[in-house]
Amino acid sequence: MALVSLAFLLAPLSAQGAKKGPPKPSPDLADVSYGPHVRHVLDLWNAKSDAPTPLVVFIHGGGFRAGSKEGVPVGLLTRLLANGISVMAINYRFSPEVSFPAHYLDSARAIQFARRNAKAWNLDPKHIGATGGSAGAGTSLWIGFHDDLADPKNADPVLRESTRLTCMAVNGAQSSYDPRVIRAWVGEAAARHPALPDFFGLKPEEFDTPKAYARYEGASAINYLTRDDPPVYAFYSEARILPANPKDGQGIHHINFGLRLKEKMDALGLECIVRHRDEGAEPDQEMAEFFVRQLKGKSAKFVGKK
Repeated sequence: MALVSLAFLLAPLSAQGAKKGPPKPSPDLADVSYGPHVRHVLDLWNAKSDAPTPLVVFIHGGGFRAGSKEGVPVGLLTRLLANGISVMAINYRFSPEVSFPAHYLDSARAIQFARRNAKAWNLDPKHIGATGGSAGAGTSLWIGFHDDLADPKNADPVLRESTRLTCMAVNGAQSSYDPRVIRAWVGEAAARHPALPDFFGLKPEEFDTPKAYARYEGASAINYLTRDDPPVYAFYSEARILPANPKDGQGIHHINFGLRLKEKMDALGLECIVRHRDEGAEPDQEMAEFFVRQLKGKSAKFVGKK
């Protein structure tokens, strides 16, 4: 049974004596509630600017049942702030308390909440991107490709706002959470990832039923792609060649998820950049450059290491 990536795996600790990166700056707003649940909270870092700034929303990984907004990558955060892009990091509800599509809708609501407060927070509501690793990456893609979830007549003013994104830059993204698709693209082990049953809210006897198939397909971002969708940068670091006897879940961050996405986006004339660590890719740097280009325009000058 396929399962969503459990955790956005952090890089190993630096070897003793290695150079430490910059400390994470304190957010300008911390633990702001964007909804009624205890996990409906966000942190916001405002880029210094007199004019409204673009925004990048960080959605953490953790298999939809673990993780925290505290995991926002410091390298990406500091590069975006230096280039005049504000950053928001969010929490959302976990499985098994909730199941699909609640995790996605929580994250979408946070984006709507940012738009609702754009004037007060000096944000440009027309230029919002999303990022994240693993489950957060899959969520970013799903929101980015899905039709706008705005409900203009909703009694809740937050839900009247748009959920559309300008672009997504993601790490270890699953473009499909359908175990049948994962099995074909990556292998049986990846298709047995242990987080998926709770994510889908399914019992073992329901795994191979029309009810399950509808949820698998509905949760898979690639199924929503249309010609008007935003560009994507996707980074991967899991080994391209899996071991002969992989453990359940291995392969859930495989580059094939990105390559299959790129095939479909290329066919639609949409930009999709897929990179792997073995190519010498530096994700924080490349994602920051991608966001600057997409959110501030191709003529924007990037500040920082090239």
